[in-house]
Amino acid sequence: MRHVLACATLGLACAAAQAETVGSVDTVFKLIGPDHKIVVEAHDDPRVSGVSCYLSRAKTGGIKGAVGLAEDKADASVACRQVGPLQFNGKLPRQEEVFSERASIFFKHVRVVRMVDPKRNTLIYLVYSDRLIEGSPKNSVTAVPVPANLPIPLR
Repeated sequence: MRHVLACATLGLACAAAQAETVGSVDTVFKLIGPDHKIVVEAHDDPRVSGVSCYLSRAKTGGIKGAVGLAEDKADASVACRQVGPLQFNGKLPRQEEVFSERASIFFKHVRVVRMVDPKRNTLIYLVYSDRLIEGSPKNSVTAVPVPANLPIPLR
């Protein structure tokens, strides 16, 4: 429900945050169904042009993975970088979910949240996994410094 409200609030920003698969590596051979793998995806920040985040995460294969019933592990890593001129599409909240993807058929998501550190003029991106009942403390964080002559517009 929180994701639906966030997307409604952000309008088309959630639609713009589609993943682009960069590549993958197999980690476990499965005789039936796809192999277990680690997938690397690129996500452009919908509110900060010029910033892309690269997310690596586990994808469960086998029969359950093939039919969409598998629950992916909570392991994920994120690296965000400036890939072009920075431009802010409006004022940013201090904290905002910029990407979310289902990690199981029921109530588990991988989420990327952007936080703003105005004192250091830096954007921080955190990836974590949550569940309706019990999430995981596994997480990864990265930061994109913004040049001092370009203050981050805050709400």
